[in-house]
Amino acid sequence: MPPETLIPVLLIAAWLLPLAAFLVVWLGFSALQGAGKGRVSSGASRAGGWLSVGAILASLLLSVAALGVWLGAYGLTPAGHPPAEGAGAHAPTVLSAPLYTLAQFGALRLSIDYYVDALTVLMFVLVTLMSACVHVYSLGYMHDELSDVTDREVPVAGGRALVRPGRFHRFFQHLSLFSFSMLGLVIAGNLLMVFAFWELVGICSWLLIGFYFERPAASTAANKAFIVNRIGDFGFLVGLMALWGSLGTLAFADAGADGPGVFSQLRTAENHHALAAPPAMQHEDQASSRPGYWLLCAAGLGIFCGCVGKSAQFPLHVWLPDAMEGPTPVSALVHSATMVAAGVYLVGRCYPIFTPEVLLVIAYTGCVTLLLAATIAVTATDIKRVLAYSTISQLGYMMLALGVGGWVAGLFHLVTHALFKGLLFLGAGSVIHAVGTNEMPLMGGLRRKMPITSAAMLVGALAIVGAGLPLTSFGLAGFFSKDAILEQALSFAGRNPAHALLMIAPALGAAITGFYMFRLWLLTFAGQPRDVARFRHAHESPRTMTGPLILLAVLAVVAGGVLPGGFSVPAMLESARPLGTHADQVGVWLPELVHPGEHAAHAQAIRVPAGLIAFGAAALGVLLAAAVYLWRWLNPAEVAHTFRPVYALLAHAWWFDEIYAALVVRPVLWVGAAVAWFDRRVIDGVVHALAWLCRAFAALVGVVLDRGVIDGGVDGFARTTWSLADNLRGIQTGSLRTYVTTLAAGAVALFAVALAWKYAFAG
Repeated sequence: MPPETLIPVLLIAAWLLPLAAFLVVWLGFSALQGAGKGRVSSGASRAGGWLSVGAILASLLLSVAALGVWLGAYGLTPAGHPPAEGAGAHAPTVLSAPLYTLAQFGALRLSIDYYVDALTVLMFVLVTLMSACVHVYSLGYMHDELSDVTDREVPVAGGRALVRPGRFHRFFQHLSLFSFSMLGLVIAGNLLMVFAFWELVGICSWLLIGFYFERPAASTAANKAFIVNRIGDFGFLVGLMALWGSLGTLAFADAGADGPGVFSQLRTAENHHALAAPPAMQHEDQASSRPGYWLLCAAGLGIFCGCVGKSAQFPLHVWLPDAMEGPTPVSALVHSATMVAAGVYLVGRCYPIFTPEVLLVIAYTGCVTLLLAATIAVTATDIKRVLAYSTISQLGYMMLALGVGGWVAGLFHLVTHALFKGLLFLGAGSVIHAVGTNEMPLMGGLRRKMPITSAAMLVGALAIVGAGLPLTSFGLAGFFSKDAILEQALSFAGRNPAHALLMIAPALGAAITGFYMFRLWLLTFAGQPRDVARFRHAHESPRTMTGPLILLAVLAVVAGGVLPGGFSVPAMLESARPLGTHADQVGVWLPELVHPGEHAAHAQAIRVPAGLIAFGAAALGVLLAAAVYLWRWLNPAEVAHTFRPVYALLAHAWWFDEIYAALVVRPVLWVGAAVAWFDRRVIDGVVHALAWLCRAFAALVGVVLDRGVIDGGVDGFARTTWSLADNLRGIQTGSLRTYVTTLAAGAVALFAVALAWKYAFAG
């Protein structure tokens, strides 16, 4: 089978296997419960979990096989090399075809397509790898759900704790559907299919975040995530309508007889693949001096709005910290390579659509997000919330990189971040599983009880701060991806001095990241136990939980560099770089805005200072954390007291929830209450008044017409008939003589009348 056929077959099979596991578990357990077995046995639940694990492991193997076939057939593009002169670099290899046509309206076709390039293959491996680790890890972490669960966070009548049946099989059922949804989003060949799986990912996250739905905090967090994401999705729909209405298609690739795709229409070969509004889009905006350009910007901003919600960017970042109410494996999956990664992935996939002005908006959104979330993580005491704000900050890094022209840098950090953030969340889950609390002030000294977990989380902390030797090729995964971001930011700032903040922000963020990550590790694993009872209870997690930690720790060390055989993530991404994004891009509305080509950031004049800045910032943050929490040169309580207003601001997450409650939630509730009052008092009052009038009219009609006229007429006729009959009854004597005499008289009378009639009217 040729590779152009084999690779899509492997990826489609990898995509559908989790769906098959979901359907088997769902229908199988529904059949068991329908057969009268309301409670599913622990053995059956465990079998359902293992079925889901087997399906995702098979998907991982198929994805790795597709990667191997891809590398053998198409090879790699060396990363960091400048494009050739002229039209730019060679076109990326793309395999695309329709699978099923849902509907066709003239030239508009709705279909299920696949779009496979090097980015698709890489994301398939990443998503299935992280999902497989979470599935295996969950076998140990969720074992309490195999039997009845006593949830002490849900009091019931009498002050007792809630006792409910375990939901082990349902957890894995939701994980399988989540994996299927994310893989469908990655392989989608058109934006409408992307949107469908985008929404399905949101539904799955709602199910998983609200897994402990009896807890008010969990159900509220799930609803919050769902509602906030719908705000961003409204913008996404606007972007889709702008593209579909002007271009007539939402397909990424050219579709043969159906015409060119979105990318080909916006970046034509005649224009050397530079971004320009096509004639169809210009026709919608003849009055403008730049016909079609505003519509192109509106489409890009609309699509980015959806990414802001899904990837928890400012100002829609507030849902992600509350999502920690879900089980820890869910946090690891949502915050590593699936839901929050979807927004960054979509920005990368739709990169050819974004104008320089839209990219600048993306860059500043990422800039604000990375600093905002990093400062909040400094004061958080819940270990999962620290990692949640860290995730928001790192997503800001990725958006900033993409916004300043670092397509490879941003997606490279997406890959490396998935590995070490998944490692950190699973490590946090191992700690919580051992000590029974999320609060770091109640931990301490756990490295003696949990050596594997502590070592793995140390690797993850070093990877996220970008540990490595500057100006060398030795470092952990984050060392290479963060350096790439800082290099592109420095290159962008050099061409756009007015936007120097976009270089300062990631450097400052690197220092803050080093501080809060080693604060986390030192409070959890170093020093003496601060809660002796919890420390005595602590123990290392089972192999099903430590196995994924070890695997991800190894990958967090090696994934950033060049692997045996010459494979590297940047080279894989370079093979998928969209046409036209190699060269400099100049703004139209902002002609002084220049997005330099990414190859320019690899010059020695940029690499050396960027590498030194990254290393120095990270080292500063780590040393400051050690001075406060290891060497105790500073007392954190005294620092918090000295800077009480700042500490309060950060501890309350910049008061965003309170601000949104005051500016959005309460006004909406007030408007809702006013509408409800208007509904009850005015609308219902009018309806009730009309009903009263109808009843009064009906009563009037009933009394006058029905009872007076109709009933009166009928009753009067009946009485007259009765009276006549009563009077006639008197002649009924029962005498035969009287009857004969009457008959004779009647015959004579009739004869007389007949004769009179004849002579009166004759002739």
